[in-house]
Amino acid sequence: MLGALLAPALARAFGDASKFVPAVIQHAGQWDVRNAGLRRLAWELQRRTSAETALEVRAVPLNSQKIFEFPFLYLTCEGEMPALSDAEVQNLRRYLTFGGFLLVEPADASDGAGSDVSLRRELARVLPQTPFKALPSTHVVFKSFYLLEGAPGRQLTRPTIDGAMLNKRAAVMFSNNDILGALAKDDAGVWEFDCLPGGEPQRERAIRSAVNIAMYSLCLDYKDDAVHLPFIMNRRR
Repeated sequence: MLGALLAPALARAFGDASKFVPAVIQHAGQWDVRNAGLRRLAWELQRRTSAETALEVRAVPLNSQKIFEFPFLYLTCEGEMPALSDAEVQNLRRYLTFGGFLLVEPADASDGAGSDVSLRRELARVLPQTPFKALPSTHVVFKSFYLLEGAPGRQLTRPTIDGAMLNKRAAVMFSNNDILGALAKDDAGVWEFDCLPGGEPQRERAIRSAVNIAMYSLCLDYKDDAVHLPFIMNRRR
């Protein structure tokens, strides 16, 4: 464990960093409202890519050292996001500084209201010197597996996603579109939410966005190189 904390700021500093595990952050609010979407993301990643994938969602508290075992963490909330403790803030900051990746989504797909406000408030405590900025269309997350334009979810609240940059990598990505809401299925295998306004084509784009984000969490910027473009174009065709 100590070795992971002292390692360079790369995702490979984490145990089993080559494997995607759908890990969700536990907090005092409604933290588990997108577990079905997380499971579906792991399944889609296994089906569509060669990434090693665990299919069961792992819930981890922010004050635990177990967060350092996962290169990918997911944070969501339905309703108000309760204030994190100082220990949770410090542990998450350390996780991100040493190469961890965090995807954040307000479950209500809000922007400037609802869960969005409280989630951004707590993240500002974690990374006070690192403001969120919209990721440009040239960012590697839009080509880490699929070539994409934007990152829709079950809603199209914003055309893209925000990133908080540490050491030239997007350590945190913040989506107001509820991407994993588009992936969520109930126990009967029925999609839990409609995708608006684009319907099923929008859902497929949301799945591709989720796959790209997961691949970015595992691979970071390795595809930010023109040598990979023919391969990506072939996969897209």
